[in-house]
Amino acid sequence: MRIVITGAAGFLGSHLSRYFIKKRHSVIAIDNLITGSVNNLKDLFKSEKFEFINYNVVNYLHVPGRVDAVLHFASPASPMDYLKFPIPTLKVGALGTHRALGLAKAKKAIFMLASTSEVYGDPLINPQNEKYWGNVNPVGPRGVYDEAKRFAEAMTMAYHRYHKMPVRIARIFNTYGPNMRLQDGRAVPNFMVQSLTEKPLTVYGDGKQTRSLCYVSDLIEGIYNLLMSNINYPVNIGNPEEITLIELAKKIKKLTRSKSKIVFKPLPADDPKVRRPDISIATKKLKWKPKISLEDGLKKTIPYFKNNLKKDKSI
Repeated sequence: MRIVITGAAGFLGSHLSRYFIKKRHSVIAIDNLITGSVNNLKDLFKSEKFEFINYNVVNYLHVPGRVDAVLHFASPASPMDYLKFPIPTLKVGALGTHRALGLAKAKKAIFMLASTSEVYGDPLINPQNEKYWGNVNPVGPRGVYDEAKRFAEAMTMAYHRYHKMPVRIARIFNTYGPNMRLQDGRAVPNFMVQSLTEKPLTVYGDGKQTRSLCYVSDLIEGIYNLLMSNINYPVNIGNPEEITLIELAKKIKKLTRSKSKIVFKPLPADDPKVRRPDISIATKKLKWKPKISLEDGLKKTIPYFKNNLKKDKSI
């Protein structure tokens, strides 16, 4: 296959690019590097099956030649990023999705949208299944990301219904692993960096809010299985094992053998209190479920953060 991946220099986009290249597909990687880094892709530049384009997909999108699939993964994805870039976040969710859908339509390609568990907002049910409509504050600070993704899902389904296009919508839950930015702002990078530098681990609220964390290689396999399926509706991809943030902080502190203290700060606005996917559809239809335990995944991730902290003298 010849595959276009937007947001290819980001955390998930870079892992996807590498996965497809290993499977001997061709990848056209597009990223404007607002939050991504070409360092995440540097080992792929030697491959004749890989091409990188520095470009903002909010603009007109054209790729010469055959395209078999368009994977739209471009977007700031951490609260720190989309609070810093609120308008680009909205634009890549709306205009960027429109451009990527247009490319897929012109090439008669499969379109895949990287949606998110954030479409469920601060959920009133736990676990969250794909039939749940969510509890989102459209005018809150997180609304720029939540509503951009909800709109992107609506547009994707409109193209499917009106143009009869094959589409895939992956509702991605919390994921971690190598290629995350050190100052990403999400729980795992925060706790990793703070533990490894012996700084206080910052837990927001009382720390009893939950997250469900999927190691990146598991998630990428789920994404691939969804792409290769014929499911034209949203599917949760994530790990259903739930952990409180205070437990996560203690676990990372223990695994890194850190002497850091844990400190508590006020909970940010509209921060979800629970986050856990119902993966029944993925398990039954895609024959997929995560294999790597949280402890094993964190052990795989620690060396990446150690090595990058040695290179980054600013932290």
